[in-house]
Amino acid sequence: MKLPQPEEFALKETAPKIAGSGAIIDGDKLTCTYDLVEQMQYLYVRVVKARDLPGKDVTGSCDPYAEVKVGNYKGVTKHFEKKSNPEWNYVFAFSQDKLQASFVEVVVKDKDVVLDDFIGRITFDFIEIPRRVPPDSPLAPQWYRLEDKKGDKLRHGEIMLAVWKGTQADEAFPDAWHSDAAAVGRENVSKIRGKVYLSPKLWYLRVNVIECQDLNPSDKSKPPEVCVKVVLGNQALRTKMVKSVNPMWNEDLIFVVAERFEEQLVMTVEDKGEILGKCLILLNTVHRRFDNKSVPSKWHNLEKHIVIEREKREVKFASKIHLRISLDGGYHVFDEATQYCSDLRPTSKQLWKSSVGLFELGIISATGLSSMKTKDGRGTTDAYCVAKYGPKWVRTRTIIDSFSPKWNEQYTWEVFDPCTVITVGVFDNGHLQGGKDSSIGKVRIRLSTLETERVYTHSYPLIVLLPSGVKKMGEVQLAVRFSCSSYFNMLYKYTNPLFPKMHYVHPLSVIQLDVLRYHAIQTIAIRLGRSEPPLKKEVVEYMLDVGSHLWSVRKAKANFVRVMNVLSGFIAVAKWFDQICKWKNPITTILIHILFVILVLFPELILPTFFLYLFFIGVWRYRWKPRHPPHMDIRLSHADAVGPDELDEEFDTFPTTKSSDSVRMRYDRLRSIGGRIQTVLGDLATQGERFYSLVNWRDPRASALFLAVCLVAALVLYVTPFQIVVLLVGFYVLRHPKLRQKLPSISSNFFRRLPAKTDHML
Repeated sequence: MKLPQPEEFALKETAPKIAGSGAIIDGDKLTCTYDLVEQMQYLYVRVVKARDLPGKDVTGSCDPYAEVKVGNYKGVTKHFEKKSNPEWNYVFAFSQDKLQASFVEVVVKDKDVVLDDFIGRITFDFIEIPRRVPPDSPLAPQWYRLEDKKGDKLRHGEIMLAVWKGTQADEAFPDAWHSDAAAVGRENVSKIRGKVYLSPKLWYLRVNVIECQDLNPSDKSKPPEVCVKVVLGNQALRTKMVKSVNPMWNEDLIFVVAERFEEQLVMTVEDKGEILGKCLILLNTVHRRFDNKSVPSKWHNLEKHIVIEREKREVKFASKIHLRISLDGGYHVFDEATQYCSDLRPTSKQLWKSSVGLFELGIISATGLSSMKTKDGRGTTDAYCVAKYGPKWVRTRTIIDSFSPKWNEQYTWEVFDPCTVITVGVFDNGHLQGGKDSSIGKVRIRLSTLETERVYTHSYPLIVLLPSGVKKMGEVQLAVRFSCSSYFNMLYKYTNPLFPKMHYVHPLSVIQLDVLRYHAIQTIAIRLGRSEPPLKKEVVEYMLDVGSHLWSVRKAKANFVRVMNVLSGFIAVAKWFDQICKWKNPITTILIHILFVILVLFPELILPTFFLYLFFIGVWRYRWKPRHPPHMDIRLSHADAVGPDELDEEFDTFPTTKSSDSVRMRYDRLRSIGGRIQTVLGDLATQGERFYSLVNWRDPRASALFLAVCLVAALVLYVTPFQIVVLLVGFYVLRHPKLRQKLPSISSNFFRRLPAKTDHML
């Protein structure tokens, strides 16, 4: 029986004050645009521009900047040199939970080398600041006359402002300066903002290398050993070697390419390192196809560069190459492991079907996060979340120096297939110190396990496996809801193939898919790394499980336990049937006899009885149906019982960097595991070979005896009604223990004496 997961690593149901769960009153629901997150009250100050600012120098100009002060918090705009009419258009957002003041003050100062000069200010009392609720239009800024330190109006100098109270649903929230990030300099504000990213549209590029003609090798005394090398960016593939001046291959080489097709396809024909010809192909000119129909092939000229002088080259026509190139839009380009796919649509939009619903995610908060770095002699964490579903990535804003950050941000995705998975990861922002972003943990939620229109609010433990063992890095609180637009379309999805049609009509091998997935991940990481703020490579690789295919003793043990759990049901049925045959419970055995007789006499009841039994089992288990989304299980993952050496092997690089003694020890352990697997496979092969030896006369006496029994059985079964035969066999199997003997049956003795090919093994 499976042991329960420790309470520390268990999923916890929460009750946040969100409108979607009905936890807040109706009056608050009207003011809550985001109903899966808690409302966060903010004070917004938009500093637009100023005019007619007085200057201190001879020319009357100044270097102005604006300073917004609320209690201990202070936000500053950039300054302009020698400009009396500056335009800033900055928005400052102050969290009202942390404000310790009754007014907001906007001060305009003149930048100076030693001490900045005061120009003027304007103050607003909190009780006079209006509240704005989207979808109201933005509050119009107004001109305000600046005051001196005594509160008197200045003769010159005005500033345009808009001050209002709102929530995180405000349009100004994403790009505003936040008081939570007061310790971050103005130049780093862009690195902590929340953003939405889109993965590049990926295609499979199929290059069918058919043949070459009239190759001109430098050594004409023997036929060249020719191969074609195809390079696309950091991807390179080769055809097999062919000895001929007119070689033929007809090989398919598959690449991953991203729109906007910025790279060129480089074809090189080589003879043992010597370049016999080269061809460049622009991807914008390549034919796009959406099905398995063949595209027309084309002959391309191969150019050979011959050095005539040291820095002078001449392009010489060398030969031709026959190619069939296409961008295959009928495939889904995998960037995730197949068991964690968040999108199963083909590349081409012409093949997309309508969506079946919406998935909404509310990233509320995190608690108990571990310290990820040291700052000023103490541990700290600058946490942010990343969620990935389909081509859409979302990143929350970074909460600076907090082990219990509150984001309260909500995002929405279109759902095209319910049998998909969303991944949510929590990271520490190392970009502020110029380092790497460290992973804190991640959560996966399979949409098909969620009830439609129900809001799930849970606190998910962030579990990671470290070289020291399994560790809980904190908890992240999420609210999710899967809304269905058409229940019939969603149920119809369950009858469709999981992957697009091309994966079945013209399938790619498992090895090809693994290599292409690796290149797809690298392409996505490069593209998202160009964004501002960049979604860094280590974040993309962690979210997409780039190293999930590597060998791990822990995973092998966990998968073995999973197989045994699957077989446990069949084993339990076999044990129950054995008890029936041994009359452990005579009443149950008699009832089974009666049922057996009824089914034999009325065989048309067999299938209805079977399916009705399954129906009642499903109805009976409905009361115990899971009420919560599934989550990572450390016991099922075998993470709580893994040894230090097995962990050291799992975290080793590929290829290994360990010492020869460690590698030798692991190799011996792997040989031991392989030896046991080898023994099991040998036993399975032996049983199959014994079955075949019944009629191949390897043992002439056994084959003759078997054939004689077959002949007698055929005659007996021909003259005996089939139902009587089944009844006799059934009663024989269910006979009383007094009629049994402890020795093996005659058929078992006969089968074990049959020869196998073990005698042929070295």
